[in-house]
Amino acid sequence: MSIVPAAIDEIPVFAEVDMGAGDQSSSTIVRATVVQASTIFYDTPATLDKAERLLAEAVSYGAQIVVFPEAFVGGYPRGSTFGVTIGNRTAKGKEDFRKYHAAAITVPGPEVDRLAAMAGKYKVYLVMGVIEKEGYTLYCTVLFFDSQGHFLGKHRKLMPTALERIIWGFGDGSTVPVFETPVGKIGAAICWENRMPLLRTAMYAKGIEIYCAPTADSRDIWQASMTHIALEGGCFVLSANQFCRRKDYPPHPEYEFSGEQDLSPESVVCAGGSVIISPSGTVLAGPNYDGEALISADLDLGEIARAKFDFDVVGHYARPEVFSLTVKDHPNSPVNFTSSGKPEGSHK
Repeated sequence: MSIVPAAIDEIPVFAEVDMGAGDQSSSTIVRATVVQASTIFYDTPATLDKAERLLAEAVSYGAQIVVFPEAFVGGYPRGSTFGVTIGNRTAKGKEDFRKYHAAAITVPGPEVDRLAAMAGKYKVYLVMGVIEKEGYTLYCTVLFFDSQGHFLGKHRKLMPTALERIIWGFGDGSTVPVFETPVGKIGAAICWENRMPLLRTAMYAKGIEIYCAPTADSRDIWQASMTHIALEGGCFVLSANQFCRRKDYPPHPEYEFSGEQDLSPESVVCAGGSVIISPSGTVLAGPNYDGEALISADLDLGEIARAKFDFDVVGHYARPEVFSLTVKDHPNSPVNFTSSGKPEGSHK
């Protein structure tokens, strides 16, 4: 593996590429990059500027698909409790939510337009973790863009984990897409959604080939999940996480970090661990725990067929006469309006 140093505004960034070995002339090779970097918290315009710098750097290494971490635009509110205890919410916590809501984006909206323009400008497939707002409810969402600058669609996190449930709404089956593109069939599951076997099975049934896993989990055990998914699905897994220090969040008391007394500005609060894994379970690049980084690898798409010759979980290894899965992929709306068919102004 070669490691090529680069720099973005004095950020230590590395492109890691495993070129592989053997005859690849009959296979499609796609260069993929996962971004490991922190949000500029409460400052969405500055975060978008940073995203563009990182995207440009990734493309300079030849990236054709770039995956950003969970909640990169809008921020992952690590360490914050939003002033919540059972049966009570503080005024400070409510104000924290107001500021967090203000940093979120609408889909569609001007920030989505800018991300689409970035993808088109750099001719790259872009997978971006955002905090989406619809009215006053927030969602942890992944957005997909093609290399022509088109917004393809979104995936909303189906099941926020633990305290995430007080700040994020739940997605539904209408936003579990897999997009067919010239660089492969692309989809995403966010963080601990990746531990939901029925969701994974639905994505495998849609033919996913490049499985994106934006996350906030930097523990060593996360690597076991990523390897298992690559083997189970016979797909490439691209997992992107933020690398954050306490100083990447606003200072106390503007941002109240749990365990604040034990943290210095340089304390690492999320150690990254971003990784790229092949359908055979081989780690192609990463995991990186050293700082902000661009982590890249060449994906030989022929490896998918070679892996599925051994094991195709929704093909020759399926047993539909024993097991079946029904996916409800329609939107769930809390309010539905039906027209009475009466002319406007009619009271009859």
